[in-house]
Amino acid sequence: MAKILVIDDEPSIRSTLRDILEYEKYEIDEAKDGQEGLKKLLSEHFDLALCDIKMPKMDGLEVLDRAVEAGIETQFIMISAHGNIETAVDATKKGAFDFIEKPPDLNRLLLTVRNALDKSTLVNETKTLRKKVARKYDMVGESEPIVQVKETIEKVAPTEARVLITGPNGTGKELVARWLHEKSNRSGAPLVEVNCAAIPAELIESELFGHEKGSFTSAVKQRIGKFEQANGGTIFLDEIGDMSLSAQAKVLRALQENKITRVGGDKDIKVDVRVLAATNKNLKEMIAENSFREDLYHRLSVIVIKVPPLKDRKEDIPLLADRFLEDVANDYGNAKKKISGQAIKKLQQHSWSGNIRELRNVIERLVIMSGPEITEEDVVKYTEISQ
Repeated sequence: MAKILVIDDEPSIRSTLRDILEYEKYEIDEAKDGQEGLKKLLSEHFDLALCDIKMPKMDGLEVLDRAVEAGIETQFIMISAHGNIETAVDATKKGAFDFIEKPPDLNRLLLTVRNALDKSTLVNETKTLRKKVARKYDMVGESEPIVQVKETIEKVAPTEARVLITGPNGTGKELVARWLHEKSNRSGAPLVEVNCAAIPAELIESELFGHEKGSFTSAVKQRIGKFEQANGGTIFLDEIGDMSLSAQAKVLRALQENKITRVGGDKDIKVDVRVLAATNKNLKEMIAENSFREDLYHRLSVIVIKVPPLKDRKEDIPLLADRFLEDVANDYGNAKKKISGQAIKKLQQHSWSGNIRELRNVIERLVIMSGPEITEEDVVKYTEISQ
């Protein structure tokens, strides 16, 4: 049930609005002036405030100003018997959802209330979604290796420097890339991810740079490539070591000249992208084998961030296990399971060749297969971790 606060110095108006809105099954509270209204807004949650403008002690526009300054997300509908265009414009500029003149038309009032509450619901859902997304990409850990990674991200993210992220599979290289983007000046623009290992060699150039209609047999229409999609933002080239030498040459040109050419095209297209790359391979060895361009390596590796394997940060396993237990519980709609200290110690003894990804899978398996508390015996029984 939506909760609405009516702020008005006229008892008859408050009473009328209460009767109308309670009939519509809303929960109603009242405040006799601006000061009382602001006090209630600061101490309780309301989905909507119907606020008179002309009131003693504190007028409605000041209540609105103070609420916005305090970060209160309640929607405001301003009401006044002395309204004009200037007042309405001023109220909406300050953050009010709408302005209604007294005496309010019943149909317009109810429609405006419903629309304002719909917006309030949307704002809350968006906020919840953002929290879920932020949690999904959170970097959990307090060990020295992971603290160093976080500190490097803080220093490097606000710059335009290209970053090469290295580390074994499953360590979270994509998380590092995401945080570099989120903490950069480009965070409002797209982060476009490209898994170079998942794209066939003959299609990688089309994927990165796009193609013109008719440039090859299946090119039935023009396609915009990932570099153009990321214009103004960041492109993340994951598993860059799997890219063909031909595509490497074109990426190098894009980095040197800030422009690309679509496959089958002859027009240069300017692009403004920050390039982040990641690999689990030793690119220096690949350079010696002539399978990776040295000039591209130096272009990409202005900053190198080495993401540590889980075996080098085992003190983070209790924190990671706790997070995964909570995530799995949320995913399955169950209560969060406990895990014994001995079970944690057993997990810390494992080599974790699959790193964070492997640990997450093991925790999910243990949640499914074990009893109310995950024990050391469960870890041995339901995983490949031996006695």
